[in-house]
Amino acid sequence: MIALPAEDVDPVVVLAAERLRHAQTTGRPCPPVRDLVGVGQRETAYAVQRHVAALQEISGARVVGRKLGMMAPAVQAQLGVAEPTIGTLMDTMQVAHDSVVPVRRLLQPLIEAEVAFRLVADLDGPGIQRQDVRDAVGEVFAALEVVDSRITDWNISAVDTIADNASAGLFVLAPEGRPLGDWDLRLLRMELHSSGRLASSGSGGDNCMGDPVQGLVWLAREAHRQGIPLRAGMLVLAGALGPMVPIHEGDSFVARIGDLPEVAVHFRSSVAARAAESSR
Repeated sequence: MIALPAEDVDPVVVLAAERLRHAQTTGRPCPPVRDLVGVGQRETAYAVQRHVAALQEISGARVVGRKLGMMAPAVQAQLGVAEPTIGTLMDTMQVAHDSVVPVRRLLQPLIEAEVAFRLVADLDGPGIQRQDVRDAVGEVFAALEVVDSRITDWNISAVDTIADNASAGLFVLAPEGRPLGDWDLRLLRMELHSSGRLASSGSGGDNCMGDPVQGLVWLAREAHRQGIPLRAGMLVLAGALGPMVPIHEGDSFVARIGDLPEVAVHFRSSVAARAAESSR
């Protein structure tokens, strides 16, 4: 996915992408991009997202997967966006399990717990079914996703979050996964603990279209429609299993999802994060 020369790209796409990239680079949130993209113009918004990702690739980043956004009713209610979205996962977004993240790396971060899939086969076609998806999943992981809008005060519509890479920030995978097999992910129970206290909870049956596998079916079909099919080796974040939680300096989070190995991350000042990294 390499960006076209700027003169070959819709000027609206270039302007919106520049606004979002400037916000990320400076650490200062920007106004919504719906004034540029147009309310309801989903395809233009996805073009912005792809353009930003292509520019990141030119800078050396690598696409490693996709994410589902706005899947949980609780998250839709929190942000006022009532439709699922797709985002792009870059290798620069992944944070190691149990690591320390400088909170100033982020703008307006929230955290959510979800499952992640690692694919062992391509999912490319308009008629993908549940069994196709189950056959393509190699492992299931507990995951944490940091969502982080470049838009001031999370003042987003559907096109804002789509253009802004489905409000993607960072993600963390547990150190080990387990095979999907015949496991019914609707039965998964999730608990997200913040510094030892229960901060969020939910289940696979109440979120992710009622089943994370069904969410992956939707994503595979939509990715095919957009011409960015899911490929073997990709990671997929399947969407929040419960409400998002704000992140503050000093917070530590641990997610427990079913009997999957747990996943953790810590947020500290830049100085503390550097000290923690040097002591590893």
